[in-house]
Amino acid sequence: MEAVALFSFSASEGDELSFQKGDIVKVVEMEEDSYWVIAEIQGKRGFVPVNYISLLPHPWFAGAVSRLEAEQRLRWQVTGVFLVRESESAPGEFSFSVSYGDRVEHFRVLEGGGQYCIWDKAFCSLNRLVDFYRTHSIAVEKVVCLRDAPSSPHLQSHPARNPYPSPHRHSSQESLCSAHLHPRPCHPERDSSLNLQKPFLEMPHLANALCDYTPGQTTHLHFLRGDVIELLDCSSSLSWKGRCRGRVGIFPPKCVHPLYH
Repeated sequence: MEAVALFSFSASEGDELSFQKGDIVKVVEMEEDSYWVIAEIQGKRGFVPVNYISLLPHPWFAGAVSRLEAEQRLRWQVTGVFLVRESESAPGEFSFSVSYGDRVEHFRVLEGGGQYCIWDKAFCSLNRLVDFYRTHSIAVEKVVCLRDAPSSPHLQSHPARNPYPSPHRHSSQESLCSAHLHPRPCHPERDSSLNLQKPFLEMPHLANALCDYTPGQTTHLHFLRGDVIELLDCSSSLSWKGRCRGRVGIFPPKCVHPLYH
């Protein structure tokens, strides 16, 4: 998520990130009960104090909403109405839930090297990914472009919350600098606490090809019967994304058999 810097910050440690007031920073890792988050500016990552930044508001970001709750909110909405939520099965990552009218489909956002993608096109932020799929179909089998939800009590009954304390509540310079008084959490403790707080839903990482699949579309993955496919995204019931023989593409789930370990 993107945030705006409310104050300038000079890093005092090697793993902190300096920025100037007004800079737009990309928050890549966050905890609800932490005074620090990991952010990125121009490809460089580091810790920043949360009371120096403010998340840019986006009505489509629902936060820690479960897959089931997302389906309850979106079912029977106009095709394309969507929300972005924190992934249940992969803490620290995100998923898109999109209304298809009569059902809801889910798409895992893949992140690597500061880039975010759902299919083969990558973006430097979730915001730009959302903007792209407003005018391009996020679905493969039919045209489904993202659109904002209509104003309705049903969709607004669970407003998204900002997971950070509001910087505007701090009126004195002493309060603003209080972030330095709180130690940063180390990565092992942060990862273990997330695993305890969020249920882990086992997802297959590999699959065995049940038949040859040689479609004409360049975005689809070609494989032969017996090939082992690395699964990259299994969030949709209509098409999965995987890697085989050095290529990445989408394919029908019915053509493979998931391998659980």
